Formats: sequence, structure tokens, C-alpha cells
Amino acid sequence: MGKSAAGKQIGKKQAIARTISAGDDESARGRLLGAATRLFCKNGINATGIDAIISEAGTAKTTLYKLFGSKTALVTAVLESEGKQWREWFIAEMESGGGDAETKLARIFPALKSWFSEERFYGCPFINAVGEHDKDQKQFRTIAMRHKKVVLAHIEKLARDMGAVEPESFAHQLALLIDGAIVAAMVSRNPEVADTAGLAASALFEPAKLKAGKRGSKTDPQLAAV
Repeated sequence: MGKSAAGKQIGKKQAIARTISAGDDESARGRLLGAATRLFCKNGINATGIDAIISEAGTAKTTLYKLFGSKTALVTAVLESEGKQWREWFIAEMESGGGDAETKLARIFPALKSWFSEERFYGCPFINAVGEHDKDQKQFRTIAMRHKKVVLAHIEKLARDMGAVEPESFAHQLALLIDGAIVAAMVSRNPEVADTAGLAASALFEPAKLKAGKRGSKTDPQLAAV
């Protein structure tokens, strides 16, 4: 075999090796994310050590640090992944079945009740993460706010389509009920708190569409719930 052919053969083998390595990394990353998500949600971030995560995932500690660099980076990846999945689920629950905007908004609390009824419901990972850490810790708070703004924007759009005079204010009111229901369900382990929150929400719909009188200034985005 000439040098040129041998070089091509070696290059092909190296490419195959890189592909296999990338696949292994992706598989390990998925296992680590899954394990960390389960343990963080069930036991808390601070109570879950690296050793517990790698044991659950079936990977080496070096693999975790190779893929994520640190526990903080892993927490960030978990929050980003969980947030994306939750937003997709939540918005799909509102939109499924069609109907007008008010009908879609009315689906919020039945959807939450279904979530609260799941065996692995441990509350909102963003509320939990911010609650576990120093209140001046900005990294997790920033991720949580980014997640909440996406959800709030969809609720606000539906509120505007519904004819709410002040859709931003109405969206924040629903958002506070959502967050309150999530925390109450986590503490009480009673999915029916969603019914109570839904009843409170239903009282907001008609007043939101009435002609507004003088109102205060717009809600501070930093106070946004959901």
C-alpha cells in the first residue's frame, strides 16, 4: 500500500473514532442530565453530590467534568433543559384543542392539576433552585427569569387576543396564581390546589375585559411571576 493510500486509511479510521467518541459523549451527557434532573428535583441541588450523580448515570467523574466542567454548569444545563421541556408542554396544553384565547387560558389550571398529580412532581425547578441558593446569586435567577418571561409572553399574547384591556397586568395576575399553586401543591402534595387557583383565576376574566379606569404604572418586569 502506498503512502497516499495508507494516509487515507488512517484518516478514515480517525474520522470513525471521532464519530464514535462524539456519540459516546452525547450518550453520557444524556445520562448525566437525566440523573442530575431526577436527583436535583427529588433531593435538592445542595443535597446532591457529584458522586451520587455519576453513580446514578453510570459514568466516571472525569466524564462529568469533561462534558460540563463543574457542578454549577451541570445545574445550569439541567435548568435549561427542564425549562425548554416544561415550556413546550405547558404551551401545548393551552393550545391543544383549539378554541378562542379565553378557552386556551382556561386550560392552564387543569393542565397544572395533571402535572401536580404525577408521582415525580417536585415543584418548579426554577423556584427550587433560586430558593436553595444565596439570594444575591444571579446566575440561576437570570435563567429562571428568562424562562418565566417566555411563558409570561405567551399568556400575555392570549390575554391580548382575549380582549384584556391591560394584558400585561392580567398575565401577571395569572402568573402569580400559577406560581402560588405550584408551591402549594409541592408543600401539600394535593393536586386539587389547582382547582382553587383556577377558581380564583376565573374571577379575573370578565373584569379584565371591562373598560379600565386609571391604573398605576406598568408592572416591574423584575416582579414577574411564572
